[in-house]
Amino acid sequence: MMLWIKRIVFVFALAPLAMCQAADEKYKAGEHYDVLPQQVRTANPEKIEVNEVFSYTCGHCFSFQPEVHAWAKKLPQDVDFQSTPAIWQSKMEPYARAYYVAKILHVLDKVHMPIFEAIHLQKKPIKSEVDFAPFFAAAGVEAKTFSSAFNSFGTTSLITQSKSRVRAYKVRGTPEIIVNGKYRVSTTKAGGFSGMLKVADFLIEKERAAKTK
Repeated sequence: MMLWIKRIVFVFALAPLAMCQAADEKYKAGEHYDVLPQQVRTANPEKIEVNEVFSYTCGHCFSFQPEVHAWAKKLPQDVDFQSTPAIWQSKMEPYARAYYVAKILHVLDKVHMPIFEAIHLQKKPIKSEVDFAPFFAAAGVEAKTFSSAFNSFGTTSLITQSKSRVRAYKVRGTPEIIVNGKYRVSTTKAGGFSGMLKVADFLIEKERAAKTK
């Protein structure tokens, strides 16, 4: 009987502490970020994943690139930074294909920002495979290699996965950040680009603490 009483006292003793910790959190669910209704599988379960959801046609995404990628380069070894192109309608698919082809052919660092700049600074009508080809040619990719990768089954499979992932993330706009398949961070709730990264830092620490328990 005494053992049960001690256990009950212990639980009630911990309850105020847990409530205090929740109250002291700088960023709160529903106010600064959203908790996804169901956790989405990450690429590497051994690490804490941060996934940037973006679109080449999104002006805010273009503006966000320097800040988010400078931040990503400083992330600790236990954090896995990923990017997912949003595809809400068929006309967005060629942009996603270009992104995944660049990853497959290992030229993402050579074509990623040039595509953004062509669309938002040079105002070029980039919409189809033919429009993307010059970026890959400039990166040293042969025309046949690019076209084959652009229309390959592997790229189509990545497109399908991207669509499914974005639906599961409940993305409402771009750019958004998904932390460990659990939390969605938007500029609206986080208060701009810098706010998104601060909330992401907070959630990374939250997940790191959870892993060590």
